[in-house]
Formats: sequence, C-alpha cells, structure tokens
Amino acid sequence: MRAGDWVEVRSKAEILRSLDKNGRLENLPFMPQMFEYCGQRFRVYKRAHKTCDTVNPSPAGRRLANAVHLELRCDGKAYGGCQTACRIFWKEAWLKPVNGVTTGRTSVPDDARYRDRLIDETSRTEEIVWKSTCTQDLQAGDGKRYFCQATELPDFTMPLQWWDMRQYVEDYTSGNLTLGRLVKGFVYASYHNLARKNRLGIGRPFRWLYDQFQALVGGVPYPRRDGMIPADRPTPACALNLQPGELVRVKSYKDILATLNTTTMKNRGMAFDAELVPYCGGVYRVQARVERFINERTGRLTFLKTPAVTLEGVWCQARYSTFRMGCPRCLYSWWREIWLERADERSPNGNRR
Repeated sequence: MRAGDWVEVRSKAEILRSLDKNGRLENLPFMPQMFEYCGQRFRVYKRAHKTCDTVNPSPAGRRLANAVHLELRCDGKAYGGCQTACRIFWKEAWLKPVNGVTTGRTSVPDDARYRDRLIDETSRTEEIVWKSTCTQDLQAGDGKRYFCQATELPDFTMPLQWWDMRQYVEDYTSGNLTLGRLVKGFVYASYHNLARKNRLGIGRPFRWLYDQFQALVGGVPYPRRDGMIPADRPTPACALNLQPGELVRVKSYKDILATLNTTTMKNRGMAFDAELVPYCGGVYRVQARVERFINERTGRLTFLKTPAVTLEGVWCQARYSTFRMGCPRCLYSWWREIWLERADERSPNGNRR
C-alpha cells in the first residue's frame, strides 16, 4: 500500500481472528478505539515502514513490515485520556484495498455450530483487547500502567541504521517523500556535520553561510542553535490560557532562543526541537491544550506542571532529526505559551513549510 491509496478497514470479526492471545498481530497491539473504524474507508496517509524510537533514550530509527498510517490519530480514551494524539499503526492484514482484489478473507462455512463457536472466540479476543490496555501499578498516580502502540513500539519493530539506504528508496517509492525532499534532507545532514564542528573553528561561519543562503531563497534558518539563558538561571514563563480555536502566531526563532537555556535547549523542562523551527513566524489555530500524556518509557499517565498546546497541522516533519530522517509518524509538536502570541483574525498567514 502506498501513500494516497484508499482502503477499507476490515470487519471486527476479521480483525479479531487475526490477533493472538495477547490481542496483537506480529506484536503490534490492536487498540480498542480502532474498533470504531471497522467497515469505514480512509486514505493511506503514509507507509509506516519505519518510525522513530520514543521509548529508548538514544535517538534512533526502527523498522517494521506490512504497516501503514491512515489519516487517523489515537483519541486516548482507553488510556486515561492521554492527549498525545499519536498516529495509529495499521497492519495491512487489517485493511483491504478499495476497488482492488480482496485477499486474506476467512471463509465461514454455513454451519450454525461453527458460527456460534466463532462468535464466542471473537468475543473472548475483544475482551482481551480491552483488558490489555492496562495493568495495576501502585506507584502510578491513577494506579495503572498502560500498554499502547507507543509504549510497546520496541516489541513490534527492529533497529534501523541511518545508513541503510533501502529505507530512503522506500520513502520515495511508497510516496512518503518526494525526490526533492530526500535530496534536501541529505544536503542538510551533510552540511550539519560541518556546521556543528566548533572545535575546528568552522562551525560558526558554516552556520552563518547557511542562514545567508536560506534568507536569499526564503528558507528556514539553521535549526540547531543554542539557547541564550545560562544553565544556572531559571527560564521564563508566560500564561496566555490559550484555548482550542484561537489564532496564534509563533514567535521568531531568535525570540524563542531567548527563552531557552544554553545546555539542553529547554524552557521549564520542555525542549524546543529543531523540527519546530520551520513553523516560526507562522500563524495557526490552537488544536488543543495538553495537560496529560502517557510516558512511553514507563506506561504511566503523566501530568504537565505547565500545560502546553498543539497547533492545527503542526507536527514533526523529520527534516532535521538525527538518525531518523523521513520518519512518517508525524507526532504533534508541543508549544510553550511563551513561544506564541495571539494573532488577529485578519492577520496574513505566514506559514512556511
């Protein structure tokens, strides 16, 4: 399946018959909220042949087989109201192409006893899917340890080295990335190796040249600069109490750097990632306020001390991510309110993509 293809989610009975005793297929959990999409048609957003590793501490890529992302996100209802809104992984066995040859359908004999046994088996499997979402954890705030596709990602994926060129070929042939975006990614990765070499004294001039060229073509400035606040000083805060639907402008990259510390590029514990830089100066609507999320490493529901917001259509594009260029997962970016300012409804949209 390629990006842009139309597919139909198979029936609940078909999907349940594909799951093992743990409610998984090839170790990929089928999550309860996915049942509501059975029988409906959706467009393939991207082929999920690789993904980023948000469980283990070191930045790396992971690979998996026979999976796609549809234009759907997790609603978090089965997971304590988690607000991360991750892209859902779908095994191709759970889908069938629209206007194509349907394969993998299990034939059901016209036998009442068989049908009754099948109904009983699928009912037990559905119960397993629901029970597999969490277990007791007395140290967690709500007493639960959650299991979702994000927390179990290492179980259904395998390590993927950045130099494995087959992934980039599939990025292109699957329709995930254009040839132009791939070329730009390789150029940036090569240039970044020079721009970060401060010990040789060439990092600063290379970063300056990058900015000068990008200014000429209307591109994004060098996305990996240091914050301006010393590590031993607190970073500032700002409370705008932004609500979904409000229009905001992302502040300039320079203004945001003034809110970050010099060592970790964080403001009050939240990092400003290079993938956020292309959105600086753009005008967007607030998608949601983020107050709680599942920590992928612990499976526990975690609450933010200072709420963040997500913006409509603003997510990681994996353009500058070390060792995971072209990741199709497209996680929503989180924004501190100090990085934003309210915008007038008549303000021109300055988005740069």
